Amino acid sequence: MVDDIALYVGLDVSKDEIANRADAVRKFVDKLAGRHGRLCLCYEAGPTGYGLYRQLCDLGHECLVVAPSLVPTRPGLQIKTDRRDAVALAALLRAGELSSIWVPDETHEATRDLCRAREAAVSDLRRARQHLLSFLLRHGRVFEGRSHWSKAHRNWLATQRFDHRAQQIAMEEYIRAIEQIEERRDRLTRQMLGLLQDWSLNPIVEAIQALRGVAQISAVTLVLEIGDFRRFSNPRQFMAWLGLVPKEHSTGASVSRGSITKAGNTRARRMLVEGAWTYRLPARVGQEILKRMEGLPEAIRATAWKAQVRLCQRYRRMQASGRPTNIVIVAIARELAAFVWAIATTVPITPTKAA
Repeated sequence: MVDDIALYVGLDVSKDEIANRADAVRKFVDKLAGRHGRLCLCYEAGPTGYGLYRQLCDLGHECLVVAPSLVPTRPGLQIKTDRRDAVALAALLRAGELSSIWVPDETHEATRDLCRAREAAVSDLRRARQHLLSFLLRHGRVFEGRSHWSKAHRNWLATQRFDHRAQQIAMEEYIRAIEQIEERRDRLTRQMLGLLQDWSLNPIVEAIQALRGVAQISAVTLVLEIGDFRRFSNPRQFMAWLGLVPKEHSTGASVSRGSITKAGNTRARRMLVEGAWTYRLPARVGQEILKRMEGLPEAIRATAWKAQVRLCQRYRRMQASGRPTNIVIVAIARELAAFVWAIATTVPITPTKAA
């Protein structure tokens, strides 16, 4: 903390004692600053976003957004109120015991919002497709082809007819819902990718696509969700932030490790786990990866090939030892995260001006 801080303030932004409006916040802060001088404020990350953080900084005060899961708590605490929570935050802030999260700039946050809107469309599409498949299964309509949603499967859907008009309408409405969501997903994808060219972190997006299992959408999602890779001093710290390291309860000579912590960003972790499945196959550089590597420095190409060789070998070795496939995939995802960090931290970037 800087030496000129006169007052440490904890805010509980989930309640309406101080309205989360610019005029109300300014009035509250000016009142405290008039009495005490420069302030250092903090609040827990949550649904209110980062607008309050930016306003407090613009007013000339220091502000931290803290991770709720990392706020120290006293064991045996029996009374919990909003006021007590705010006082506890202020005390922990003054003691330097709070872990702040990385706050994106407005351009980064806006692009991330668009990416998450696309992800919501993908999730909606998955559910809509499952609704249709379940409906057809209930009525004994099973596609005998290789895969659903292929051209052959869609042609098969077009041939399905029901004797009862109500069931025919239901099926057609399910199909119409799927088509509408697909259009929304594709529209959001085009908008999101169209913003990349002028984005300061686009060089990182292009660089990490050299890695197998990290295609364009995955790369964009990773960079948007992670942001500043350089805030992690080493890959182990990055893996821990992603929640890809095992839980550990050790005492003395006893060491007990469990499943992964699943802390940190769920979306980024899922991208890495999905990408890890591609390392089941032998290491090779296909046409798609070659195209993604065009124009990249040789050092990045070498790192990507090193990752392929190492992770493919590790997958086969762990499978041969009898480890469950899901455990193997998570282990591969953990090492893939290290290679993503290694490449991302070597790419020079320039700040983007807010739109």
